Amino acid sequence: MEEQLNGFDYDKIINLIISVGSNLAMAIAILVIGFWVVKKIMKVVELSLEKAKLSPEISSFLLSLLSGVMKIFILLAAIGKVGVDTASLVGLIAAAGFAVGMALQGSLGNFAAGIMILIFKPYKLGDWVEVSEKFGMVESIQIFNTTIVTPGQKTHIIPNGQVMEGVITNFSQKGHIRLELNIAMAYEESFPKVKEIIRTALKKVPSILQDVEADIGIESYDTHSIILAVRPFIKPDDYWKATYDCYAAIKKELSENKIKMAYSEGVELGPIGE
Repeated sequence: MEEQLNGFDYDKIINLIISVGSNLAMAIAILVIGFWVVKKIMKVVELSLEKAKLSPEISSFLLSLLSGVMKIFILLAAIGKVGVDTASLVGLIAAAGFAVGMALQGSLGNFAAGIMILIFKPYKLGDWVEVSEKFGMVESIQIFNTTIVTPGQKTHIIPNGQVMEGVITNFSQKGHIRLELNIAMAYEESFPKVKEIIRTALKKVPSILQDVEADIGIESYDTHSIILAVRPFIKPDDYWKATYDCYAAIKKELSENKIKMAYSEGVELGPIGE
């Protein structure tokens, strides 16, 4: 037993323990100091993003992405210090990333489109828009999709890739939009007279912007009547209420001024009721 103990190389064991302990201590130091440095860097980046006035969604995403990448590099450095072959580990991570990327091609396209929307801001929360043939108010803008709510309270969740591929119509960007109304007028009625009656009716609708003059003109000639185009301006949020109020106010004024209408059943003229 004593001969076996005497043949044991204590120096090698001590040197191995010192080497492993030293490498382990260095790895821990790399982790502690590295994470501390990342924390400081992230504070500086966060302040820079706030000054750039980026949206909270994209700022949060960029901060998480940058923090994650830096921490991965620190972990790889610490693992390498312990003696693990990081080259094979990096290759494994790259292969896994490639496989995930191929599986999520569509999602990555929506993700890229979401970044573009958040950076270039073709619309913002609360805007009335038409995207992918869907009209409504923007309720939320996420990295992968945009949610809009229609006037009928239907919720449409539209992938951002689909949004960026089509035409985006923003009704709120200018602060006001134009209503496109049509009124039928009998051929024997005086257009200047009817035009002034309609203009008087529009002045009685509270949601119509009076500082911008409405356009009123002849749009086309129908079989039984002349089609008038009435184009007042309103705020986007008042779209449907203004539409209904305008038609009601115009009908009332036409009725009070005894304006006759040509009915589609024939060419006979008749009075307009209340």
